[in-house]
Amino acid sequence: MTDIAPPTAAGSVMPIPGPSDPMVVPRKTPQRADGLIELVGLDRPAIAAALEAIGLPAKTARMRSSQLWHWIYHRGATDFAAMANIAKDHRALFARHFAVGRPEIVTAQASSDGTRKWLLRFADGEEAECVFIPDATRGTLCVSSQVGCTLNCRFCHTGTMKLVRNLTPGEIIGQVMLARDALGEWPGATPAPITRPVVNDAADDDEDDDVWVPGAHNPGNNYTPEGRMLTNIVMMGMGEPLYNFENVKAALQIVMDGEGLGLSKRRITLSTSGVVPMMARAGAEIGVNLAVSLHAVSKEIRDEIVPLNRKYGIEQLLQACADYPGINNARRITFEYVMLAGKNDSDEDAHELVRLIRKYRLPAKVNLIPFNPWPGSFYECSSDERIRAFSDIIFRAGISAPVRRPRGRDIMAACGQLKSASEKISRADLDKRAAEKELSWTL
Repeated sequence: MTDIAPPTAAGSVMPIPGPSDPMVVPRKTPQRADGLIELVGLDRPAIAAALEAIGLPAKTARMRSSQLWHWIYHRGATDFAAMANIAKDHRALFARHFAVGRPEIVTAQASSDGTRKWLLRFADGEEAECVFIPDATRGTLCVSSQVGCTLNCRFCHTGTMKLVRNLTPGEIIGQVMLARDALGEWPGATPAPITRPVVNDAADDDEDDDVWVPGAHNPGNNYTPEGRMLTNIVMMGMGEPLYNFENVKAALQIVMDGEGLGLSKRRITLSTSGVVPMMARAGAEIGVNLAVSLHAVSKEIRDEIVPLNRKYGIEQLLQACADYPGINNARRITFEYVMLAGKNDSDEDAHELVRLIRKYRLPAKVNLIPFNPWPGSFYECSSDERIRAFSDIIFRAGISAPVRRPRGRDIMAACGQLKSASEKISRADLDKRAAEKELSWTL
């Protein structure tokens, strides 16, 4: 097994598949055009070090770093002038050297079902998407970890993109903070308006089609932790989180900090397509819930739709799941299984899935995901009847197998649909790109 070299700075290295572990390739850390140092994404020691670098004594830097931490991550402040308990001269000094920013919102969309999607642009002009999915008792933010994706899963729109670079800790955390901005979930905050594209609704001419305000999903000031809409995070957006391990780890440690964003690790789920060598580290060093994009139970079919299976096969993957630190009946592995008509949805596939879960004695549940189409996709979704039959077989074996209700399809925000709309590519180029990605896994 090859060693993983430590990053030289947040966002400065990019893990890509190597002989058995990700290898690292230098990547330039995005810089702000105004030359200011971005504080979002820095931990306490790094903030203190940045303050010392502009001339503050060490003791003062430590005190001010704690104050900045509170204002940035607990109160959501972006303006140093608002940080009332910091001396005026220090606020002015900080404003000359630092910034507390957010990703630029290129587009913001709201689905008819309440799902919200943001296309975000970062300091170097690269783009990624994140999605907020509200439910009756919780709200989940789907966070991206890369611009593009290392992998090329055949059913996934994001997988057709080239991998541009990893997101930095600040860019990952920035998605969470931006969502809290939009939902009004900082002390004293006012939520941003929720809008969706105008539609022609001839059946109800009195309806205001420009602004969507459904009662249960219309946020007020939701600051109290017990009343927040954003209750859960899933690392299921663009990219493979375990090929950006160090930056994802750094970001989630700030998200889970009780004096920071304060989300419990039990409310955070990291999804992987099966980067086996990194799974144990994820469990030991991050400790969040694990979801695995399984999607097939035979080598032939999984090799096709999740080509990473050619590197880390099903048996290796399931053993890594069995070895994942901290799993038990109260903290199960989630297997994600996209339902593709005539490809992976037979009764035999369902019975084999049950056999594999039992063989490895996995405390697990299976999320069945109706395939969400996208332009140029290869597959079709299984019928409702076939999905129900598949689910019933797994349920009868004593394993939970809910069918995930598609959310945000009308704005291309559903599972497998995320992709920066700015990129257009031909089928020939898609095939070439997929081949190049797979070649990189064998180098």
